[in-house]
Amino acid sequence: MPSNKQRRQAAQRRLQRQLERRAELARKRRRNLLVGASVVAVLVVLGAVWLLTGLGGDDEAPQAAADPTPTTAPVVDGADGTCDWAPADTAANPNLQGDSGTPPAEVTATGTTPVTITTNFGPIGLTLDNANAPCATASMAYLAQQGYFDGTVCHRQTDSEGLKVLQCGDPSGTGAGGPAYQFPTQVTGDETYPRGTVAMANSGQGFDGSQFFLVYGDSQLPPSYTVLGTIDEPGLATLDTIAANGNDASNGPNDGAPTQEVRIESLTVAA
Repeated sequence: MPSNKQRRQAAQRRLQRQLERRAELARKRRRNLLVGASVVAVLVVLGAVWLLTGLGGDDEAPQAAADPTPTTAPVVDGADGTCDWAPADTAANPNLQGDSGTPPAEVTATGTTPVTITTNFGPIGLTLDNANAPCATASMAYLAQQGYFDGTVCHRQTDSEGLKVLQCGDPSGTGAGGPAYQFPTQVTGDETYPRGTVAMANSGQGFDGSQFFLVYGDSQLPPSYTVLGTIDEPGLATLDTIAANGNDASNGPNDGAPTQEVRIESLTVAA
């Protein structure tokens, strides 16, 4: 029987292979976009007015109009029914909870998982997407069963024109906390964050932990955050009430802790 050290080493090797596959797919997507950009340039020279209309006049970089579908489907971590949980550096970050353990390696990669967040402002119902984010969904369910989120505060709220979110999931309340493990961020490059989205906050570059954010207004973010699922209408009404109270701008204009404390009384997963 392998020792705990051997199992950790094996998990780290599997995780490294996943990251290498993701990097290769990202390189292929960039090559496709470069080809698409070349096609667009030629068509512009030829006077293709319909392309100019599609590109728009904003300062943001235009997206290539050529084939938007990658030649190889992106690898979904956990799509094969297993996830690799990498140990987080609890020695370097005292805000991480070293006693959280790790979720089971086997996960569900189909269907949805309903979640109810009960806050001091009202309920927020979530529908988590097992297929799009199997590891993130399994992680939230595992932590919820431990009561990990119960009694924690949502430490950040933003209300700028392009970013309207409530961020939760850090028991330390510092914005730097999380569990004793992490797992790869699951993105394809096509993610958007409209009102009603729940997504994972990064615990580090390319990794997620326990923190998540609830989008109560269309937000302009790079596709760098795992889309975990959706928020129900009563939940959005609760978020609108929270947002109306604003924040203390402690992180900068329109960004800080909610002016009235938002506390998760419980986070439960339906049986």
